[in-house]
Order: sequence, then C-alpha cells, then structure tokens
Amino acid sequence: MRLVVILTAGLLGFGAWSPSADAIGCLSGGAAGALAGHMAGHGVLGAIGGCIAGHAWHNRQMREQDLRDRRAYELRRRQYDPGYQNPWGS
Repeated sequence: MRLVVILTAGLLGFGAWSPSADAIGCLSGGAAGALAGHMAGHGVLGAIGGCIAGHAWHNRQMREQDLRDRRAYELRRRQYDPGYQNPWGS
C-alpha cells in the first residue's frame, strides 16, 4: 500500500512539474472527431484525426492573430513616428 501511495505521489509531482501542453485545439477537435467517428463506427480513429486537425486549426488561428497584432502595432507606431522602419523587413 505504501508503494502505491509513493508511486502516485511521484506521478502527480511529475505531472505538476511538466510544462503545459497547450492542447486546446486537440481537445476540441478530438471531441468533435470522436462524435463523428462514433457515428461512423470508428470513434477512436475519429478522435485521433480530430485531435490532429484541431491542433493544426488552432495553430493556424494563432498565427493569423499574431499577424494581425503585428500589423496593428506597426500602424500605431507609424502614427506616432512617421520615420519608423520595421526591423524585420515587411
């Protein structure tokens, strides 16, 4: 019994120590894929495919948001400093 408690505490400690996974796209896509896969008789395959697609979609949305934020920053900066040159070129 003591061994089980020690192993459980070790696993919980390891889980708390590890960095976050940022799996929001995987979770939402996996849930939708599992439902669609369940209807087709392949729930696990649907969940795996949905996780992959959801993660890719979330990354795409984050890249688009970063681009919009960068453009808004450049426009604001040029408003106050007309001689501003973007150090990254675009």
